[in-house]
Amino acid sequence: MKFELLGWPPSGPTLRLDFRTFSYAGKFVMTTTGKAVIRGDTEIEGAAKAEADAEDLPDGVDPSAFEDDVLAAVAFNEDRTDPGTLWLRYVTVHADHRGRGLGPRLLGFVARRAEIRGYERCRIAVNNPFAYEAAYRAGFAYTGRRTGIAELVLERPGSADPGTYENGLRQFLDRELSVAEREFLDRKFDSEPPETIDPPP
Repeated sequence: MKFELLGWPPSGPTLRLDFRTFSYAGKFVMTTTGKAVIRGDTEIEGAAKAEADAEDLPDGVDPSAFEDDVLAAVAFNEDRTDPGTLWLRYVTVHADHRGRGLGPRLLGFVARRAEIRGYERCRIAVNNPFAYEAAYRAGFAYTGRRTGIAELVLERPGSADPGTYENGLRQFLDRELSVAEREFLDRKFDSEPPETIDPPP
C-alpha cells in the first residue's frame, strides 16, 4: 500500500473513481478540493475484469477512465472563515476493502500532513456510527457540535475523554439505524474510546 497526497485546495486534482465500488465517487472530480489516496492492487484479472467493467455502466462511460489502483480516498478543503482549519469532506473506501482500517489510517495521514503544512486543526462531520468510530481511531474527538445537516463534528487534536466519546455515540440513537449500526452502538456503550492508530510517516 502507498499513501499519497495528490494536492491541496483550492486547486486539487480530479480523481475518477468507479461509482460502483466507491461511495461519493462524483465528489472526487471537483478541482477545488485537495485529495489523498491509498493505492494498492484492486484489479480483477482477465475476462472477469472485462465483464465487471462492462456491467451496470451507462452507455458512453469508459471503464478504463477510472483509477484502478485506489483503495481509499479523501477530499478536503480549507474552512472559508478560519484559514487555520482544514475540513475533511468525503472519505471513501473501495467496497472490497472496507473494514480493514484504511479509512482511519488515511484520515490520520492527511491530518498529520495538515499539521506539517501549518493548519491548527482538522475537522470532519460524520453521519453514522461507523464513520464516528473511524474518525476517533484517527485521533479525532467529538466537539459537541453538529453541522446544519445533523452531522456530528469531530476535531483533531481532540480529547479521548470517555464521557465525550459516549455522548457522541448517543447522538445517533434518535436516528433510523440499520441492524448493524444498532448492534455496533450496543457494543460500544460503556466502553473506552478506541485506540488511535498510527498513520504512516
